[in-house]
Amino acid sequence: MNLILFDDPFVREALLPFTFTRPVAEIRVGILTIREKWEKWLHTTASFQTAEYLQSKFPKHNTSDNLLINAAACPDPKLVEAIRGLTPGKFLVQGQTLIAARQPGNEMNGGNTLEYPHPFTFINRTWKIFLENGAQLRIDFPIVTAGRQSAGIQDKHTIVYAPENIFVEEGVYIRAATLNAETGPIYLGKNSIVQEGAIIRGAFAMGEGSHVNMGAKMRGDITLGPYCKVGGEVGNSVLFGYSNKAHDGYLGNSVLGEWCNLGADTNTSNLKNNYDSPKLWNHAFNDFEKTGIQFCGLMMGDHSKSAINTMFNTATVVDVCSNIFGAGFPSNYVPSFAWGGGTQYTEHQLDKALETAERVMGRRNVQLTPMDKEILSYIFGLSAPRRR
Repeated sequence: MNLILFDDPFVREALLPFTFTRPVAEIRVGILTIREKWEKWLHTTASFQTAEYLQSKFPKHNTSDNLLINAAACPDPKLVEAIRGLTPGKFLVQGQTLIAARQPGNEMNGGNTLEYPHPFTFINRTWKIFLENGAQLRIDFPIVTAGRQSAGIQDKHTIVYAPENIFVEEGVYIRAATLNAETGPIYLGKNSIVQEGAIIRGAFAMGEGSHVNMGAKMRGDITLGPYCKVGGEVGNSVLFGYSNKAHDGYLGNSVLGEWCNLGADTNTSNLKNNYDSPKLWNHAFNDFEKTGIQFCGLMMGDHSKSAINTMFNTATVVDVCSNIFGAGFPSNYVPSFAWGGGTQYTEHQLDKALETAERVMGRRNVQLTPMDKEILSYIFGLSAPRRR
């Protein structure tokens, strides 16, 4: 079977700003992206059915036997079993949600549709990324580490609790830290660094080349993708990769895309003073949507930045390539390519934004490709009405 992970159009809109620059399947929740999860569970390679302007970077491959899976669905044993059992022409649904289809040839009808009876994890809102992260970390950990031996921790000044729940890849550097895996697994990726005085509480994962800085407090249910740098205090948050929160300040119940940078002493509020459920901007509704959860921090799209001492209010959304600075709280919704803070914003010029992105990526020896520039240019035009 040829695996294709498809974007549901409504879900894709609801997952902006993260899906401005990637298919739904490239969202990281747990140790792995959704694509990586399905590839490991089904022992194959996936391609993408996504927005047209992304399709060149994330191509779709067809064969005579395609298995299409909703990219917002995360695998589990029962769901994988049901999908493996699909025969050609069959659809797997739950209510109005299409979960999967095997070589669909006709429209869905009562004769070719199977109702899936079990609950499953469906990432159809931005805040579900951090809400489900702890559970997904616990699911991914045994899959990523199966049949392998941890490199272990040799530093005599590092304190470890429940070492059986800790997996250390080759090349990890760790000194005088505290790791407590009694509350969940801890995964340290290849060549990652944990500096002196850092406190890490599981569940926790950091990807290849990531850093936890001196004295940092990692409070659990946290994922750092590859090549992130994190300091200060962090709780129940996900950084997709190549993003920095290197200094003091609090980041809680939040999600950062790639190539984000939070300036020193940037803080996020994750709880309203009246303890009410916060509303979060939802692109699919073009309005704020009540989340139904109590804690919600910052959702920041790729290539966005905040200056020193920035204060983000509870449930703030910042889209792609925005630069936030100045006194007071930024707006609860900041569109792509915005420049400023509070209620005073101008347009972040496209050529300047691309120049900054090229410079930032170059520091990590990563190229901003012509394809990347085309995607960001498309988003610049697409988001122009919101800036006005």
